[in-house]
Amino acid sequence: MLVLMETWESIRDFVGTGGQVLYVVAMALFLMWVLMIERYWFLLAEYPKMKADIVAKWDARQDTTSWYAHRIRDAWISEASEKLDERMLIIKTLVAMCPLIGLLGTVTGMITVFETMATQGTGNARLMASGISMATVPTMAGMVAALSGVFFSTRLEARAKVAKASLVDSLPHH
Repeated sequence: MLVLMETWESIRDFVGTGGQVLYVVAMALFLMWVLMIERYWFLLAEYPKMKADIVAKWDARQDTTSWYAHRIRDAWISEASEKLDERMLIIKTLVAMCPLIGLLGTVTGMITVFETMATQGTGNARLMASGISMATVPTMAGMVAALSGVFFSTRLEARAKVAKASLVDSLPHH
């Protein structure tokens, strides 16, 4: 319980240093990771069943050589490809948005610095320091969030591409 309280205090201090924009970065990061975990779940648990079902339907067909049979095969491959690519555009968009949200924090932090300079003058560096940290911490948080998203979304795309190629290879042309 003590560790949880200390962790919460650290998070609260970090948000206090970086400003309210960090909540938006955290929401974008949370949504991005929920979607990526769902995609990994689909690739590891759901897609193998789907692939086995498609292969079984193809193997059960009497006619695998006609033009119609090949269009059916192409349709099944296309449906599986759509399922594999679901939500990837949203994930990529969230990855691209994270640094931009961080830059919003930079702008709001610099506005705070200029506001402090206008009201208190330029002589008080301590008052300006909070605005400067509000300008730099969200940018760093947005970049870290984007880097984690870039790495794992690229791996997801590569796995989906391999899964598509494997499905195509599993449905032989006769």
